[in-house]
Amino acid sequence: MKKAGIADNGTRKMIKTKLPESFSRFVLLPLWIGLLAWPLMGWLGAGQLAVILMVSAVVALVIYRLVSGLPLQGLSIAFKALVLPCRSLFEKPILRKMSVIVGLTLLMTLPFFLNNYYLDTINLALLYALLAIGLNITVGFTGLLDLGYAAFYGIGAYVYALLSTSIGLSFWLGLPLGGAVAAFFGLILGLITLRLRGDYLAIITLGFVQIIYLTLNNWDSLTQGPNGIMQIARPQIAGLTLRTPFHFYYLILFFLILTVIAVHRLLHSQIGRAWIAIREDEMAAEAMGIDTTRMKIFAFVLGAAIAGIGGVFFAARYSFISPESFTFLESVRILSMIVLGGMGNIPGAILGAFLLTLLPELLRGLANYRMLIFGAALVVMMIFRPQGLWGRRP
Repeated sequence: MKKAGIADNGTRKMIKTKLPESFSRFVLLPLWIGLLAWPLMGWLGAGQLAVILMVSAVVALVIYRLVSGLPLQGLSIAFKALVLPCRSLFEKPILRKMSVIVGLTLLMTLPFFLNNYYLDTINLALLYALLAIGLNITVGFTGLLDLGYAAFYGIGAYVYALLSTSIGLSFWLGLPLGGAVAAFFGLILGLITLRLRGDYLAIITLGFVQIIYLTLNNWDSLTQGPNGIMQIARPQIAGLTLRTPFHFYYLILFFLILTVIAVHRLLHSQIGRAWIAIREDEMAAEAMGIDTTRMKIFAFVLGAAIAGIGGVFFAARYSFISPESFTFLESVRILSMIVLGGMGNIPGAILGAFLLTLLPELLRGLANYRMLIFGAALVVMMIFRPQGLWGRRP
């Protein structure tokens, strides 16, 4: 009898410890999502959404338990089993080479099977992948939270737009010049934020992007204010003007591949190892002899240069820019890409950029609920896979 009583007490304790976790995941989370949906869907629609999410979660759990018989933690294991095998292609040398060859072949032939609409969307995804790699240097590799990344993006775009419309500067000269000017501002920001970390660094970079946005929006004599700049020159190669998405696809893809190769080589060098050491423990890295000041400034400069080059591409592709394209929300969007894909690795940044660029087009029929879906997806990601889809730091 005593043993049975002890067993009952143990079972009750186990139920008490397990219940809050299950309750928060399958009851509170749907209710919270329904509360977020209330301004868009009303009380009735939000309640129906919450109930549907609860029922779906319970049904999925029951089916999973019947099939596998595993404990509740098996849900996260199953999620990993669906996502992580893709990453194994990059862990074995032979499979890595094969995956790279297959991927490049697919990317090179993709434009021949898509119309201009889808191709233009993929061009935008490639551009965001370039920007995400640049931000990943600062946030993912070095561990410096930069919320003002869109400022460097806008600086590069406006440098080329102003010089192109005023003195007729060509794209090929504007490309390095836009990157250099953005890198100069990255150097200034790096020097200003030299002794700051964490929240203080984020606040300074947030103020920086707001300063740049207000300058672009209010300096009418130079930037034409909210009206933006039109008739920006497009790139030319051997007398051929690149106008169609088909032309720009290969141009952006070429520079994205160059950036991936350069950043990958840099990451596996002494500089990359120094960045990772700073991210893990800055004081320990400095004690080991790493010049943390120089390494952090270099991370800001390189990330800003890549953003400036991306801004030049943006201005040349659409032949029009305005301050609304370079706001704080743009920085948040790029940051969300690397958080979703996985901070601290290149494939994760590219994956996040493609997902957050292509999914809105696939969900265009749900235009009123797209941001709600993105927010719910990020919440679920933070609960079940906080390290991102790709998930492993170098």
